[in-house]
Amino acid sequence: MILQDSVLVALVRLVDRIPMPEPPEKAKTRGRPKVYPDRLFLKALVIMIVRHLPKVHSLLAVVAEPTPQMSQLRQLLTEDGRFPSRRTWERRLKAIPQTLPGPDRLLGCYLVQLVKPWEECGRAAAIDSTPLRSKGGVWHKKHRQAGIVPHTSIDTEAHWTKSGWHGWVYGWKLHLVTTVAAVWIPLAAQLTSANAADNEQAPALLKKLPAEVRFILGDTHYNDPALQQLCEESDRILVTTKRGKYPHEDDGVEVRRVFHKLRSTAIENFNGQFKDIFDCLGQVATRGLVSTQRYVLGAVLVYQLTILHRFESNQDLRVGLKPFLQAA
Repeated sequence: MILQDSVLVALVRLVDRIPMPEPPEKAKTRGRPKVYPDRLFLKALVIMIVRHLPKVHSLLAVVAEPTPQMSQLRQLLTEDGRFPSRRTWERRLKAIPQTLPGPDRLLGCYLVQLVKPWEECGRAAAIDSTPLRSKGGVWHKKHRQAGIVPHTSIDTEAHWTKSGWHGWVYGWKLHLVTTVAAVWIPLAAQLTSANAADNEQAPALLKKLPAEVRFILGDTHYNDPALQQLCEESDRILVTTKRGKYPHEDDGVEVRRVFHKLRSTAIENFNGQFKDIFDCLGQVATRGLVSTQRYVLGAVLVYQLTILHRFESNQDLRVGLKPFLQAA
């Protein structure tokens, strides 16, 4: 009997389609060279996200189960007949956040070429950040300043931010750039503690966008002369809301209002859909910056792989993504 691939197995196989650059040649250093390629650990990360396994030992326990699906996945996580040791899994998966924005960005560029989201509209991308609540309790300012951690559940690597919609949030920020089109494709992403300034994180995201992007749409936090200059050097136009007393009455207000509506429709709806799909509307499932970066940026990668799978299967790219992954 020929075993048909499940959705999860199909998503893991798609990791081989991610265009990744050749690693630069490095001088010989002490220690054992890498035996397993980075793609193998990206495949493991996809399993962790889809099955909601925030910890490495949970991943290994699930993959070890004697089921037909897990047997297929173990084969995909094997290199030249060798399966990594527990210590190798822990070490290499811990290092993934250092390189994960690269695969996310490259797959986003690949999807743009494949899906062609701007074929019937302007080539715009929206940039924004969205807060994510940390797991456990909150670390109040008076306790932080005094160096007192009143409860062991508090994630001391998280921080505070104030959102106009969510109010005060103790946790993290997902900084994101996505297409402004009928299909929402994440193009670049980064996760930081919640107190990181949006305009300071923006340059790293904007520098690696697809060449097709011509308009960058942001809110007031991105109304920054340095970002304006960066966009001009890249032959792009930065359009943001304007500071100052409302209502604005300058000549460009009506144009900005149109762009602001396009930005809000794209990235704010995407943020809501993303958090719902990956259960981030409440607290995140992980503790610590590295683990949370791995889980959240891994979720962005899984979202992109889902778009790729559904595009090649002629399925809707906006509706039904959550049940699709739940059924995996």
